[in-house]
Amino acid sequence: MTSAARSIKHQSFVIERRLDYDPAVVFRAWTDPDAKARWFSGPPDKWTEDVREMNVRVGGRDRLVGRFVDGSESRFDATYLDIVPERRIVYSYEMHWQGKKISVSLATIEFVAAGRGTKLIVTENGAFLDGFEDGGSRERGTISLMDNLERALGGADIRRGAA
Repeated sequence: MTSAARSIKHQSFVIERRLDYDPAVVFRAWTDPDAKARWFSGPPDKWTEDVREMNVRVGGRDRLVGRFVDGSESRFDATYLDIVPERRIVYSYEMHWQGKKISVSLATIEFVAAGRGTKLIVTENGAFLDGFEDGGSRERGTISLMDNLERALGGADIRRGAA
């Protein structure tokens, strides 16, 4: 591979949401496998899940593989680096597209008590690799996931912690 083909571009973003749920409930939505499966996925009309594995502990892994209707495959592989219950989650992750690593990111999720609710702060620092041009799609995708999270929190099963 030529040096021109071996490139890296950096992008960072912060997304803040005010949620009308206690930090324990919002934290559970990120750490309970059944709860997270309700909102952390590709678009249901365009994407099918093939593999979902989740082990939320420092050193634990989170893996999600799926296919789009055109047959293309995406893979999310994360490692949890720091977890403080109901306060923060820090993880690094790789994204693969069609078997090629396209990015490596560090994500920090903060759960800040705000009255009777939670201020959720998602901070991401991404390194996009070897010609992959993100063009803001990671941030837009994360915003879409936060929309999914808000809808999922409206379901009593997540608030109660039931599967």
